[in-house]
Amino acid sequence: MKKQVQKGFTLIELMIVVAIIGILAAIAIPAYSDYQAKAKVTAGLAEISAARTAYELRSNDGDTIAPADIGLGTPSSNCAYNSDATGITCTLANAPTVLGAGAAIKMERNAGVWRCTSAIDDKYLPKSCI
Repeated sequence: MKKQVQKGFTLIELMIVVAIIGILAAIAIPAYSDYQAKAKVTAGLAEISAARTAYELRSNDGDTIAPADIGLGTPSSNCAYNSDATGITCTLANAPTVLGAGAAIKMERNAGVWRCTSAIDDKYLPKSCI
């Protein structure tokens, strides 16, 4: 008599694999969302940091400072720019939902010293902003 050989996987083996994939997804999706938020905030900060020198020059000359005057004319894929007497602001465009609508980061100038300010949760900010 010939013994029948198993072909394929049993239902329990398939259910275990699906459960493992579900557990990994439950951990990976929030971590990836946090990573996206950190990347967006860092990109916005890098864009406005590049304009600090031009801002400083115009400020020291007593000129008005519009975003176009310091090289930040049109909005980018990361930021809509604004500048005033206290600094340069990046309102994040297409920000991940964990940051909330209208999330912004600002490079603030006080007596020639620059610092980063934001209402965004600290875990999404670069170390230089905390």
